[in-house]
Amino acid sequence: MAVNAYDADPFEMTVAVAVITDIHGNLPALQAALARIDELAIQRIYCGGDLVGYGPHPNEVCALIAEREIPTIYGNYDYAIARDLEDCGCAYITRHDREVGQQSVDWTLAHTDQASKDFMRELPFDLRFEVGERRVHLVHGSPRKVNEYLFEDKPARLYERLAGAERSDVLVFGHTHKPWVHEYGGVLFVNCGSVGKPKDGDPRGAFAILTPGDVTIERVDYDAATVAVEVAAAGLPTELAEKLVSAT
Repeated sequence: MAVNAYDADPFEMTVAVAVITDIHGNLPALQAALARIDELAIQRIYCGGDLVGYGPHPNEVCALIAEREIPTIYGNYDYAIARDLEDCGCAYITRHDREVGQQSVDWTLAHTDQASKDFMRELPFDLRFEVGERRVHLVHGSPRKVNEYLFEDKPARLYERLAGAERSDVLVFGHTHKPWVHEYGGVLFVNCGSVGKPKDGDPRGAFAILTPGDVTIERVDYDAATVAVEVAAAGLPTELAEKLVSAT
């Protein structure tokens, strides 16, 4: 799935592209996002990684992404689980948050099958493609590190430095689970949010739609309450179940 140059098809250069990211083992949310993308007749889909972690369906998510042949990069969680690492590279504010996060890592390591690990191990760090005349660079956290958090309220000088080093017109990413769009230094920064684990107070799944002249964040409903029950029933921390419906 690695793309070394811009993936530009003459016919597809004028149509919309959907970018999904941060599925986090939430199969119903992924299915809802893909159904909405299909409803919108968007044929080009890219995935910004973090297929697994926190959610109860790691293998089903990997299988569906593979079945749909969606070009995908690895997230920090994918990188760790694929290599049986016990550190997902996540940043936690409190000791309690870290303990809950570690329980998620341990559960995901134990419940992700080898086929899914093999699939994630082959994913690239980034992808480049075109939407109309705009060159797009897709990363998980940032172009510098897979687990760098690019929050909207970080200093403008950070984004201006990143823009200065970027050879694309649009930089698309996720990892924070909070969507935002802003231009710095001539580069459009697009955080897609999260399909399966939003943290912006809206429990609906989020993903980005890119057209030659616009970027929008799409929200999609799914049965988060039922998935929360599955999270708890699977033996994952109940706190993770609660956060699915509160989106915090």
